[in-house]
Amino acid sequence: MSTTSERDQDRQGFEESEGLRVLLTRLHAQGNGAWRNDPEAAALMRHAADRYAALARKHGLDPWEAAAAAFDAMRTPSVRRAEDPWAMVTRAVQVTCIFEERANGLLCSVHQARRPQYSAFHDAERFSDRENPLSDYHAAFHIHDTTEPTEPAGPAGSGSAGVAGAVEDTIALFTLLGWPATVARAGVEYVCARLAEASSRGSAFEALRRDYHARALLDLPGSSWLAMLRVVLGNPDPDLANTAAGRGVLVRLLVGEPLRALLSDDDLLAEVVLSAPEEHVEGGRGG
Repeated sequence: MSTTSERDQDRQGFEESEGLRVLLTRLHAQGNGAWRNDPEAAALMRHAADRYAALARKHGLDPWEAAAAAFDAMRTPSVRRAEDPWAMVTRAVQVTCIFEERANGLLCSVHQARRPQYSAFHDAERFSDRENPLSDYHAAFHIHDTTEPTEPAGPAGSGSAGVAGAVEDTIALFTLLGWPATVARAGVEYVCARLAEASSRGSAFEALRRDYHARALLDLPGSSWLAMLRVVLGNPDPDLANTAAGRGVLVRLLVGEPLRALLSDDDLLAEVVLSAPEEHVEGGRGG
């Protein structure tokens, strides 16, 4: 029988690239069950978690998430045939950690985070988390109306408090009129975040109208998504530019209209109520 020191010496063999190749070749020959039952395989995974712990923490992950990425890489033929198997594994873990971090920030899957059309976006953020008040600098909130004003002259609030209050009132409007609270909050905050990056409300509307990824994340039908955009940002029809429908709820709240005034707008109420999505109930019906 092997002594404890001999077994430890054997286990340390996989810390070198050639020893890792030998172990991976043996585990591959024995089939998938070997990874579950082989004590050396268990020791290898503990070593991988320790080896990549710092890399995992750098990307906000648990060391065992890095070990799982190493496990996926170790089962590939390219690692077994590589000139330096550990170098191949390290690179695979590094890439996976990068995209795991991006996926967590973008609120999407790792597979989507690897695709350029999604990875180009910045991490999701709450509308109210911005340090500078959005209404102070963003053109989307600057209105130069030459018609007779229909709103009170003074703004409802100044700075970030006014913007945050308008966002919360917009969320409350949708919630009060039958939208699921989580969908209303996620949808309004997402629209506001994209608005902060756009040059105008019109360009934000057009970009969001084609944002099928956002619709999928929110699990909204197309009619509900378009209704939310029209209500929050305003109807993009040029003929409605100087009307309440053209301004949108967010601007109306920012220029001083209270929420109770919006709740007396029959056209607005009808659009929000009729577009409300059905709330999904997990677990099915009881019985």
